Amino acid sequence: LLLFAFAGSGFPRKLLARRSFLAAMRIEKCWFCSSNIYPGHGIMFVRNDCKTFRFCRSKCHKHFKMKHNPRRMKWTKAYRRAHGKEMIMDSTFNFEKKRLTPTRYNRNLMVKTVQAMQRVNQLREVRKERFAKQRLAAQVKKRQTSAQKEIVKGAHLLEGPSKVKALAMEKDLLSKSKTKAKKKVKVDRAASSSGAAMETEE
Repeated sequence: LLLFAFAGSGFPRKLLARRSFLAAMRIEKCWFCSSNIYPGHGIMFVRNDCKTFRFCRSKCHKHFKMKHNPRRMKWTKAYRRAHGKEMIMDSTFNFEKKRLTPTRYNRNLMVKTVQAMQRVNQLREVRKERFAKQRLAAQVKKRQTSAQKEIVKGAHLLEGPSKVKALAMEKDLLSKSKTKAKKKVKVDRAASSSGAAMETEE
């Protein structure tokens, strides 16, 4: 359409063709690792039932042919999502879904959708960073507790202010273990009471 509209104008034909190609560019997702596939790249496999599978490189294609599960490969998005390393539930992912319903061209609608896409990308990046920080904070806490336990074990070897710190850590760990034990007891009691109720009903 662009080429026919500007055929009589002073625009060079190569520029118009390039602009029309950029406007029609679609970025696909790899079936195995979920990475981006740009036009002119990747491999497409069509099965006997006419279902298409797109792969970003031969590595993903070979794994697919060997019937490997992407959730077991640590370098895929499926593995990272399954093991809580990336966001799974978020409202920004709803915009990536394919909508094949044809819509009538409207300039204002196109401008608004492009602006909305940019805003959604910004929100997604911010939320990804926040999620990563929270995940790393949990890991740091675990490392700290393991280090504290080691310090508590060797508290009798320490002297001076470091010994006082070790004793304080020991008290904290004891209080935490007591609260955990109380919670376990409550859960066990609730489970036993529910089991007894089921037996009486039977």
